[in-house]
Amino acid sequence: MIRVADEVRETLAAGGPVVALETTIVAHGFPAPDGVEVGLACDAAVRESGAVAATIGVLDGEAVIGLTAGELERFDASARKVGPRDVAACVVQRAVGATTVGGTVTLASAAGISFIATGGLGGVHRGYPFPADVSADLPALASARVCVVSAGVKSLLDVPATAELLETLGVPVIGFGTPTIPLFYTALGGPPVSAQVETVDEAAQVADAHFGLGRGGILLVRPPDESLDDVEPLIAEALDEAAAEGVHGQRVTPFVLARLHERSQGRTLRANRALAVANARLAGAIAVAAARNLND
Repeated sequence: MIRVADEVRETLAAGGPVVALETTIVAHGFPAPDGVEVGLACDAAVRESGAVAATIGVLDGEAVIGLTAGELERFDASARKVGPRDVAACVVQRAVGATTVGGTVTLASAAGISFIATGGLGGVHRGYPFPADVSADLPALASARVCVVSAGVKSLLDVPATAELLETLGVPVIGFGTPTIPLFYTALGGPPVSAQVETVDEAAQVADAHFGLGRGGILLVRPPDESLDDVEPLIAEALDEAAAEGVHGQRVTPFVLARLHERSQGRTLRANRALAVANARLAGAIAVAAARNLND
């Protein structure tokens, strides 16, 4: 059911650095063909850091750990959005499945990959418990031995509530050079992190120590280089429109992102791409440091 690319398998067997990448950002985070370009740019950023990139998705009856550039081109808006619950059905039905962070965590962990790069983590939706919508990213992260590098929690979510739930689940939120959780497009204004690190080596040591205690996942957050501090009204407007049009569940994020990209004159699109690539580069550097510590 799971196909691991030769490069990924050989690197893992040698104790080398590998970073998993999701495919929902490719299929649903950007309009075509931008999604594929962002996916390839994230792959390149991981490799520039000295690690191997393993982009994960479901294709032709297999969960693939390490998609090729040609395979990645098949992930467009028609792809299923695949969380932890959806992998088996998507494989059996031979659908194209774009993995969420939760789906990526599930498959990366099964393959023995400890580092994942993404744009933003899913979490508690605004207005909880009406609707009672909490992303499957959170329990997946809590149960898997992985470090997810992101620009915080997706901007359309309830970030303070998500931070509280992460604490309940025992997931550390580590700030890379920041004392607060970034609000995805916005660098400041989020709740405090559980600890702050300043260097790649320190981040790798914290991850290694946490895993050594037999714990589950870690969220490492990095603020965006360009902070868009005027996006919140656009988010609130897009969420209201989603509710009015009956858009719920997994369809909310792509709906809101499309509205944001349009009404910000492309500023959120550019920021989203930049932060995703920067997160991939950082995850690659941390994976390299962790592999070095392991092999010393």
